[in-house]
Order: sequence, then C-alpha cells, then structure tokens
Amino acid sequence: MTDVHDYAAVGVGPANLSLAALGADVENLRSVHFEARASFSWHPGLLLPEATLQVSPFKDLVTLVDPTSRYSFLAFLAGEGRLYRFLTARFPAVLRTEFDQYLQWASRTIPSIEFGTEVRSVRERDGYFVLHSGHGEVTAANVVLGTGQTPLIPDFMRPHLCADVFHAGEFLAHPREVSGRAVAVVGGGQSGAEIVRHLMRLDEPPQSITWITRRPGLLPMDDSPFTNEYFFPGYAREFHGLPQARKQELLGEQKYASDGIDLATLQDVYRERYRHECLLGRKDWLRLMPRSEVTGCARLSDGWELEVKGAQTSIVRSDVVVLATGYEYRLPDCMSELAPRLARTADGLVVGDDYSLSLDGETTGRIFLQNGARHAWGIADANLSLLSWRSAVILNAILGYRRYNT
Repeated sequence: MTDVHDYAAVGVGPANLSLAALGADVENLRSVHFEARASFSWHPGLLLPEATLQVSPFKDLVTLVDPTSRYSFLAFLAGEGRLYRFLTARFPAVLRTEFDQYLQWASRTIPSIEFGTEVRSVRERDGYFVLHSGHGEVTAANVVLGTGQTPLIPDFMRPHLCADVFHAGEFLAHPREVSGRAVAVVGGGQSGAEIVRHLMRLDEPPQSITWITRRPGLLPMDDSPFTNEYFFPGYAREFHGLPQARKQELLGEQKYASDGIDLATLQDVYRERYRHECLLGRKDWLRLMPRSEVTGCARLSDGWELEVKGAQTSIVRSDVVVLATGYEYRLPDCMSELAPRLARTADGLVVGDDYSLSLDGETTGRIFLQNGARHAWGIADANLSLLSWRSAVILNAILGYRRYNT
C-alpha cells in the first residue's frame, strides 16, 4: 500500500512533539501527528508568570540525543535573537513561559503536525491501523499515543466542580475573583505550591489561604546529584527489567525525587508568609494543614464546607477550592475498540522495552505509549528528563535501525 504512513501519532504535547522533531529530518519517513486543539499548548492553566522548569533546559525536545538538531532550545533562543541576553540574565531556572514559547515555536515549524484534527477512533484493518477523524481516515503501520495525563479528581468532588471548585490545571483558564475571599488549595506538590505562591503575591490577595495536604509536611524535591541518576536512560532500563513488586517499592521510595517541591518555590512561600504575617500583620492568613485529607465537600449558600481528616476531623470553610490533586494516565477514547486487546497487569498496561504495548492478534505494527508508563519505566516517565531519549527509542523501533544512539 503506497498511502500507508510509517506511523501516526495521536496527541501533540511535549512527548509527541519531541518525536516529530527527531523524525523531521529522517529521509523517506512518512509520519503524521494529530492534535485536536487548534494550536500547541502545554498546561496553559498553570503557566504562572513566576513558574520555572524543574529541569535543565538541555532536557528539551532533542538535545540529549541530537545536540545538533535545529529544534533545540538553544536554536530557538538564537533564532529569536535572544541568546546573548538569555546567557547574561543568568536565570537560576528557565521560566516556564519561555519554555512554552520554545515548544510553540517548534510546533509551528514541523510540517507533519496537523492541529485541529481530533482522532475519533483507531481500528485495525488488514494488518494496519486506520485512524478516523473529522477530516477523513489515515492508514499507518504504527501508532504512537501521546495524549498526556488527565486531571485526577476525587470522586466525591466531581459533582461540585464549577467556577469556584476546579482542578489546578484550570487555574488560569478562566479568570476568577479571589480578592477578599477564602481560598483552599488541596495538594502538597509543586502545582499546589506554585498556586499558593501566586495567590500570596497578588496585589489584591485572598482574605485567607488554607493549604491542605496528606503529606507529612511541605517536602522538597530531592535534586541531589546521585538521586538525579534515576533520570538516566541506564537506570530507566534497569528499572524496567525489575519484578513489578520491586518497582512498586521503588516508586514509593523515590516519590520526592520527582514529586517534591523545588527549594526556590518553598523559600518564596516562606518569605511571603513572613512578609504578610510579620510586616503586614495578617496573622494566621496562611493556614498550613499537613497530614490532612479532604474527605467530604458540602455546598453552602455562600461557599463550600470541606471535611478534613487529620489528627482529628475538622471543617474548613472556603469560597474557592483549588484541587492540586495531580494527574493520572487513561487511554484516549479513540482507543476504545482496541483497548480490550491490550495486555494489562494489576498495575497498568504492559509496556515493552521499546515502549510498545502488547496487542493480541496478527498485527505486525505496534502501538507505542508516551508518558503513560510510570508503573513500568519509573518516576522519570512523566518528566522532561527522558523526553528525547524515549522518543528516540520509539523512532528507532519504527525505523528498524538505530538512527539515534540510545
């Protein structure tokens, strides 16, 4: 079949954008990348002006497997005429808004990306995959899923979602009035900390902020050198080969290597707390509730009542509730027909050593998974650290030869 693509990618976040960038200069590679949104966006609801990357900008779309690529962060800075100024500014960490500009820049220059195209179904036909969208159908030998994570929201909170009760990922999506109101932030990870910091720095801040987390404290991310080797390709492969029970143990042990709060953010929050309480006289303005879990929510005539269980059960009244409760991986709806044929364990999908899923039947092509295999590949899976390496592993598997050194 002459009209068969080597692969079709579903979703264009950083993961499949990395794949598209690495494949852009491969001769005779036929690929297409579908994204339902009209343009690229990377957690737009959390692009707070003070938010920074938690990793080196060298962990971009391409650099760690192809430092000469025209799609590197340095190439972006040079192309925008800001390389010397960026170096002179000596930012302790890259602003997330600038890295988002870089990702958007790359997405506009890769011709295989089709925005505004939602893949509605993926089916098998004659040993190939057929992807259907509102624009027709495409046949591909392989499929790469890169639809990202979905917000994790406690079931008891779902009936209450509204303009004043929402997931952290929607924080900037719809402007909300918080001045003079009581705000509760649920979740003690990086997103929760960034939102608390942002609220504290507003010219017209909330009347009060209550920060609730199940964690024993506001724990920092372990960014020490030896811990960072968890984000090396060699360690990821070693982790992938371990028994599943041992993987689960290590995921728990290594939690704060990826899911802690960066030190600079914690320092900012502490200093803002000092400023508000000691200099401005706002006593108990920021209420911290570690070792506490929100277990219930009730609607009041003028706000919300949260049931919080800690050493004892208490009630927190709030006008606005921000759920910084994290994300989870779910197969996209377009995979509903093939999903029953994918092998699973109690921990999740079976993911091979080239990031392919185990699909029963006679299909010669493969379905590859981006950013959905933490249970199989470790804490680095949802992190930018192995972004380009994972894409190179997948691309090598599709090509059938080692285009990139992995």
